[in-house]
Order: sequence, then C-alpha cells, then structure tokens
Amino acid sequence: MAFNKDSTTGTLAVVTGLCLVCSIVVSVAAVGLRPAQLENKALDKQSNILSVAGVDISAVAKRDLAQLYGDKIEASLVDLTTGEFVDGDADNFDTKVAAKDPAKSIRLAPADDKAGLRQISKLVPVFFAKDAEGKVDNIILPIYGQGLWSTMYAFVAVAADGQTIKGITYYDHGETPGLGGEIENPAWRELFVGKKLFDQNGQPALRVIKGHAPAGSEHEIDGLSGATLTGNGVQHTFDFWMGPKGFGPFLAKVRAGEINNG
Repeated sequence: MAFNKDSTTGTLAVVTGLCLVCSIVVSVAAVGLRPAQLENKALDKQSNILSVAGVDISAVAKRDLAQLYGDKIEASLVDLTTGEFVDGDADNFDTKVAAKDPAKSIRLAPADDKAGLRQISKLVPVFFAKDAEGKVDNIILPIYGQGLWSTMYAFVAVAADGQTIKGITYYDHGETPGLGGEIENPAWRELFVGKKLFDQNGQPALRVIKGHAPAGSEHEIDGLSGATLTGNGVQHTFDFWMGPKGFGPFLAKVRAGEINNG
C-alpha cells in the first residue's frame, strides 16, 4: 500500500520522524559542546578567584588564564565540621552535587540555617593566593546565601590573618538590577576591603547597616539603598559562613597560627 503523507497516519509519521531527527541533532550538539562548556565554566571560576585575590587579569588572554591560575592559586578541601584539611581534588570538587548526597552533606537545623541553605556539603574548597615567596597572601572562601529573589554566590578574600577582608565578588545571582543587583557594584564591594570579620571574642561581627557606616568602623558596611532584603541576605550569608557551621572553625585555626599555608 502506498504511503499517504496527507493522511493522519502519514502526518504523525512525518512529525515523529522530524522530532526524532531534531532530538538526535540536539543531543549530538549537546554532547559535542559539553567539553567547551565545562572549560568555560572552569575559566570563569578561575577568573573570579584571581580577580578577588587582587590579581590583574585584564590583559591576560583566555588561553593563558588557566596557567596563571595554576601559578598563583592553590586549592584545598576543608572539612567544615573540624576546620581541618582533607585529601581530595579541591579544584574540581562540586559542592552543589555533594550537598544533595546525604553521605556527603550536613542537614542544617532551622536555628542554624541563617542563610536559608537547608543542606550544605560537608567538604568545601578554599583557595590560597600566594606571593612570590610562596607565602599565603589571600585566602579565598566561597560563600552563598538567599537574597530577595535568588541564591547569591560570592567569593570573599581574607588576609592571611584570618580576619581582614581584602576583597569580595558576587559572581552569580538573580537580584533586581539597579537595586539588589548593586551587590556587583565595584564601589559597594570596595567598602568591604579592610573590614574585620570577627570581634574580640571571635564572633562574626560584620554588619550591613541601614544608611552609611560610621567613619572608621571596623565592622560596618553601608546598606544598599532600596534593597533592604538583599542586604539582609548578604548579612545572613556572612553570619552563617563565618559562624560555627561554616568557615568559623577553619578561620579560628588560621587566626591561631595553626594554618599558615595551603
């Protein structure tokens, strides 16, 4: 019997065939592009870490970025429960995947979950930027927390004293442009530089306040005008990650001189 493409059966067959061909093309393209996507993701992460560490990458070609990162940055895995280093591939460790694995994650009690994370990876990479003599110049910590509309991801650079902020960059978020999106504003991020993370008792002390911080304040940051809830999210992020369930145990060891290199 001749095939009738104008019949209902023929139409369905044509449509099914087209869908099959398109799905194959899309799948092949996705597989083929995957290595490039992973490379670009890694380069984006490396550029953000280098930038927050104070390394000028403006004149660095993309092909040279990975080499520069390898020369300047050393990554290690930290167990948040102890603040100790553990073995593992820190550069390629995926905290998002680990946070979903009951065997590799920590379920946060509501009272502890200041940043709205619910569950976090037990192991987290930290990144050490070293000077020409091989001494730690910056410790770069990955932090994140809930803002008004999104999870806000950042890197914060801390001096080798485990106390003084040397830089911060928010590299992924969905906050409102012109309002909460001002967390990307270089002028606002510059306000963090030189601030102290902890008080004399070792408690998290950084504060994002309403209005302008008093001149000479060691702990206070100007709030974001018109973006109170985003500012609260930044505050809660620091409260959690500098606290006992976050990097608190690790940074306490740094301040005590127990950790002086990566």
